[in-house]
Amino acid sequence: MKNQSVSSNIDWMSIMIYTALVIMGWLNIYSSSLSTAAVDSSIFDASQIYGKQFLFILISIPIIFVVLFVEPKFYEKFSIIIFAVAILALIGLFPFGKTVAGQRCWYAIGSFTLQPSEFAKAATSLALAKYLSDVQINLKHTNRQLQALTIVFLPVLLILPQPDPGSALIYFSFFFVLFREGLPGWYLGTGLVAIIVFILTLVFENSLIVVLIATVVLVIHYLRSRLIERNIIGSLIILALVTIFSFSVSFVFNNVFKQHHRDRFNILLGKDVDERGIGYNTDQSEIAIGSGRWIGKGFLEGTQTKGGFVPEQHTDYIFTTVGEEWGFLGSVFVIGLFVGLIVRIIYLSERQKTKFSRVYGYCVASILFIHFFVNIAMVIGVFPTIGVPLPFFSYGGSGLWGFTILLFIFLKMDANKVNEW
Repeated sequence: MKNQSVSSNIDWMSIMIYTALVIMGWLNIYSSSLSTAAVDSSIFDASQIYGKQFLFILISIPIIFVVLFVEPKFYEKFSIIIFAVAILALIGLFPFGKTVAGQRCWYAIGSFTLQPSEFAKAATSLALAKYLSDVQINLKHTNRQLQALTIVFLPVLLILPQPDPGSALIYFSFFFVLFREGLPGWYLGTGLVAIIVFILTLVFENSLIVVLIATVVLVIHYLRSRLIERNIIGSLIILALVTIFSFSVSFVFNNVFKQHHRDRFNILLGKDVDERGIGYNTDQSEIAIGSGRWIGKGFLEGTQTKGGFVPEQHTDYIFTTVGEEWGFLGSVFVIGLFVGLIVRIIYLSERQKTKFSRVYGYCVASILFIHFFVNIAMVIGVFPTIGVPLPFFSYGGSGLWGFTILLFIFLKMDANKVNEW
């Protein structure tokens, strides 16, 4: 079969959604940073935040062309090498990285900074797709599970000490991919139980109460079924693990977590109210979003935004500008674009003719989903503030380029599927 051009097969719907998100993101960055700009500044002034973001957008255009120019087989053939380079870049931060606000996450290049963890997401996606596409890989086997998890958590072990818990959290999105490819369901069950026990331990501040609750639940569960020796032994093992985990949560929370981490969790759980301290960002974010009501105050008309009440509103809290100036309807429209892009990627992933492309597509969808979900949950106060940017919206060259590369590698694979038989 004769190879067809990329332009004739590329998914233009995804590109249109990507373009809309990038443009709307820049408009919100412009609005949120306008109050700090010089009165006579051009909208393309590179000394201003919105001017820099416009430059980042311009640079992303040749990046797209380079990604689309490269043959898809290159990404598969050299995926491990790309992953190794990403790991080395993360390691290099410790001796050569630039520290900003207590985090050593960036390389300084003149007046610009580059954050390798944003590019490591695409590299990890390629490496995981390469590993899982091997015909001999069966995630029902424990050794295969450990190998896959090693690929996922190796970057996490290098990102956490920076410290950058927000970026590290994103790597848990790969569990969606692993479940799609056959990871046993008990991993998900264990994760849900761990989250419940973690929250209960923090709420009651007494691990014995959590253990008592777990005991009652297990007794009720097994009284409703036939009690057999294996069930009883299994219950005792689960109870022992819950007990150990609950006591470890109390120890870690009180002795390992820093005070601002404890404050954020206590505010989220409603145990503390601190509208002027650690809870200031979230409180002001909720006020800004709520003030937008149904249709918003209008572009550049946000009083909370203009007043600069929400710190770092052009980065992690960019969605507050959407809520205030565009209102509920505008927020729903933006959320719809993200959901549409994610669903479109999943749809395209299921149509791939190679397992490598399908797995990579699910990696892209999962990463975008976790970023989108956690960021919006964070700004509306249902998730602690941990520094997760909104894809294509939040200010930053590394984030924009990283997401652009992540997405367009998949679009290149999808465009080439007609040539893969």
